[in-house]
This record gives sequence, C-alpha cells and structure tokens, in this order.
Amino acid sequence: MRIDAYEDPGAPDRRGGWRYLAWLVGRQWPRCLGAAVLSSVWMVLLAATPYLMARAVDHGLEPGDLGALAGWTGAMVAVGGVNACLGMMRHRTMTKVRMDANFRTVKVVVGHATRLGAALRGQVGAGEVVTIGVGDVQTISTSLTAVGPGIGAVVAYAAVGGLMLSVSTRLALVVLLGVPVLGVLLGPLMGRLQGRETEYRERQSVLTARIGDLAGGLRVLNGLGGKGLVADAFRRDSGRLREQGYRVGAVTSWIQALGVGLPVLFLALVTWMGARLAVQGHISVGELVSVYGYVVALGWPVAFLIEMGHQLSRGVVAARRVVAFLHLEPEPDDGTRNAPAEPAALYDPASGVRVLPGHLTALVTSRPSDATEILDRLGRYTASDVTWGDVPLADVPLPQIRSRILVADAEADLFAGTLSDVIGAQEMPVRGAGSVDLRLRRVGATSHDAPADAQRPLGADELADLTQAIHSAAAEDIVRGLPDGLKTPVAAQARDLSGGQRQRIRLARALLTAPEILLAAEPTSALDAHTEATVADRLKGAREGRTTVLAATSPLLLDRADVVHHLVDGKVAATGTHRELLDTEPGYRALVARDAEDAEDAAEADEAASEEEPAR
Repeated sequence: MRIDAYEDPGAPDRRGGWRYLAWLVGRQWPRCLGAAVLSSVWMVLLAATPYLMARAVDHGLEPGDLGALAGWTGAMVAVGGVNACLGMMRHRTMTKVRMDANFRTVKVVVGHATRLGAALRGQVGAGEVVTIGVGDVQTISTSLTAVGPGIGAVVAYAAVGGLMLSVSTRLALVVLLGVPVLGVLLGPLMGRLQGRETEYRERQSVLTARIGDLAGGLRVLNGLGGKGLVADAFRRDSGRLREQGYRVGAVTSWIQALGVGLPVLFLALVTWMGARLAVQGHISVGELVSVYGYVVALGWPVAFLIEMGHQLSRGVVAARRVVAFLHLEPEPDDGTRNAPAEPAALYDPASGVRVLPGHLTALVTSRPSDATEILDRLGRYTASDVTWGDVPLADVPLPQIRSRILVADAEADLFAGTLSDVIGAQEMPVRGAGSVDLRLRRVGATSHDAPADAQRPLGADELADLTQAIHSAAAEDIVRGLPDGLKTPVAAQARDLSGGQRQRIRLARALLTAPEILLAAEPTSALDAHTEATVADRLKGAREGRTTVLAATSPLLLDRADVVHHLVDGKVAATGTHRELLDTEPGYRALVARDAEDAEDAAEADEAASEEEPAR
C-alpha cells in the first residue's frame, strides 16, 4: 500500500482532531494492523525470555542437567534472533505509517488550499498555513507511530500479567493494577499539555506571519526609519512565544519525568514482593529469576504506553488545527447569469471607473492600494457591485470570470521549475483560483512531476505564442543570459533573478494566457526607464483590440493608454488621455511629473539606439 503524487488522498474526517487521526489510521489500516501485530509479538517475546530463563534454571542449572540447560539456552538465543528481525520489521512498518500520514495530510491541506484559491488569503494568515505545513503535519505523522507499539504494549502487558499469574496471584494483581494508577496520575498532565500546546501553536502562527511581513517590507521599513521600532515589537512578541514554549516544555518535562520515575517505583515494588516470596519459600529460585526478567520486560510496554499518550496528546492538537483549516470554505459560486457573449464594458460604481472593451485603460492614484482594490473588484476577488455589460459580476459563475478576466498581481507566486515551466503555464491563474486547471506546457523537456499529457515539447504554434509573450514583456535578454535558456532551473519565487526580471517573467506569463480582459497592477515599477519604454510599446501592440487595465503612474505607460482615470481617494476625479490630463489637471500633473525626467532619458536612449542600429 502506497501513496503517490497523483493518488487521491480521500475525503478526510473533519469532525474533530481524534476523528481525523482515526481517519489517517483507517486509510492505511492493513499497515497499522501489521505494525500492531509485529509490536505485540516483539514485546511478548521480550517477556518470553525471562520465562525461558526460569526453565533453564529450574530444569537445567539447579538439577545439573546439561542437556536441558543447553536446550533452554538455545531456545533463548533463537527467540532473541527472531525478536531482532521482528524489531526491524516493526520499525520499518511504523516509518511507512508515519510517511503515509505525512504525505496524505500534506496532499489534503494543499488540495484544500487550491480549492480555496484567492479566498485563502482572506480567511487565514500565511503564518497559519506555514505552521500547519512545517510543524503540525510532522506532529500528526509522528503521533501515529505510537499506535502500533501502543497496542503491542497493551497485549504484552496482558501477557506478562498472565505469566506473573502462574508465579503469584498477588504479583499479577499488582502488575495489572499498576498501569491504570499511572494513567490516573498522568491524565491531568496530558490534558494540560493539550491546552498549552494549542496556545503555543496559535502564537507561533501569528509570529510566523509577522516574519513574512517583515521580510517582504524590510526595504520599506528601512526607508521610513521604522526598522528599529518594528524590531522591538517583534522582539517582545518572540519573547512571549519563548515563555509559552517554556510552559509547554515544563509540562512535557513533568510527563517525561513521571513517565520514567513512576514505572521504576512500580517495578521496584514488584521486585521487592517477588524477593519476599522467594525468601518465604512460596516461589522457586527460577521463578524469582523470571520475576526479575518480567520486571525488566515490563519497562518497554509501560514506556510505550506513556509515550503513546504523550504523542497522541500533541497529535490531536495539531489535527484540530488541520481540521479547522479544512473547514474554511471557498468563495461561493452561485452564479445565475452568463457573462456577456461579446466583449463588454466593466463598470465599478464604487470608484466610477468604466473600462471600455478593446481599450488600454490606466488607473492613476497617489495611493496604490486604491487602484489595487479596484482591480480586485473588477476581477471579482472581493465583493462589489461591478457590472459586466448589463450583468452584475457577482451573478456570473466564477469559472466564466476566471477564463476571461485575469488579474496579474505584482507579487504573484512564481513556482520552482525551469524557466519554460514558470512562463509557459497554460491556463495558470496569476492569482489563486481553485476552479482553474493547472497544466504545464514544456519546451523541449519533460517533467517527472507533470501529468502525462504535459510531458511533451511545444508545437510550432505554441512555441510562437511563448516567444511572442517573452518578446512583448521585453524578456529576451533574460532567456539569453541564462546558461540553458528556457531549460534553466529557476528557484521558487525566482529568487535567483532580479526584481525587474521577475516582473517581466510575471508579465510574460500573463500575456501568454491571452485573456480577454487583463488587469495588471504596476507591471513595470521595477524596470529601468529604457526597458519600461520598450515594454510599454510592445504591450500596446500585444494587447491591440483586447481590454487591458493598468494601475500605474509611469508617463511611459500612461502615454500609450487610450483612457486614463485619475483617482482621488479611490474615486475618479478626471478622465481623458495622458496629455489632456497633463494640460487640465494640476493634481495629475504633479503626480506623474516625478517620472517625467526618466521618460526623457528613455526617449534619448531610444533615439541613440536607433542611430546605432544601421551601423550594426
């Protein structure tokens, strides 16, 4: 039984943490059953060694029968050899149980995150997702490794109790009643551990999210002089998390200390009682030896039972967090009307922005967040009263919107893979949308992780589309500068590329999808003026006849726009062409003038390049 990259992990039980753990066991019950059997036999054979030793003493050593002594000794050696093999098989099986639970939980969480799509960020923080993926998944999988040995411990404990019954009823009763007493003493600590662990995980997710925010905005914080202030706040929060970690560690240390100390006291009591019975003549010397052996053998099942309780207490906390994540619901798709059959205008009443079909429209504002909110409304990533033609956008089924309207986020994710993977993702949403099929198009290469229908080179037409998208984004130099061109591996989020290169890769990916309506936020903000001018010219031609909306303040882009909306406080203050607004709107002129000098420099560079071209 195995789980592979494309196997359905199944529908998880979301009724609670214990139910989820039970579901993981049920999905691989033959393996868990095998682990329980192997653990049971292994621990019973540990207890069988003292039994064989007692027989060797009573029937071989004490009467001087060397043949019987050799026979019983040989039996002990054989049992030891078999038990060593069983121990290895048990460990291998429990490792498979752990890995299956790990991969299955990862697939369940990732699959649900994909279904949530763009609704994910609005419902849960990045820190929560990271904490689940890094910590909770591992804790859940580790807790399942205690299931097989835990069941084996119960069986072995009963077996030892039965063997002790043949020696002394009093000793057997002490053994059988000892573990329930340990459970009563350790039970309250297990409950306390769950509470402390839950609080620690919650604080950890909040701090993890803050780390991500700080890493992303470190440059801005340095520029504003707020680095020290934020660092002090982070230091206080991390200090509180550390204190909470100490509290979790304190409970854990008590559990471990009592888990080691109490069984020793309990087993010492059994040993003392056995010695008294031997002195009083109620048991033989061999039986006294077996009692000592049983006491040693009991150490394993008692330790496993305590470890099982500890691991399951932590595992159920992690499972509850996973279940809470699985209860998040994607954006409801209760569309009742079809989208317009032909290209139609988009209108946002909240801002007054009207996007005419087939036009290049620009949104200009001193607050980039205002423009981003408008793009989110036009792309139906937030609730709004936007209309598409005469149809409310909220009434259109989401798959129709995602197939025709694309929001190209400035910070859209770039997944690890070859450059052709990153750019040539067919029908890949630039912002998460669980309803869109993800299929990778390749250039002269295949992927072990891609579906079979994606493991092929691009055809001539597809290659032409990819080449054109790269050209329109002025990204040819990126391809030429990499050692293997499009086949060069790129790290996650393209960390091995510069900011401007990442921005052009994102733009090329968006242009390759050729959406009917493209909504892009600051697609050239990280580019130098010369490259930006090139992108502006090529973008205009690539999107000719299609609807494009750009949120930008660059004169190089605005000069190519058919319509420019000047926004003040999130509402349209003026509309016209770039040059018209420069002549009539002082506020607009002041807003875009800061880039005018760069635009002039770019124009001069273009002129110089055109003069040098014949010489080449």
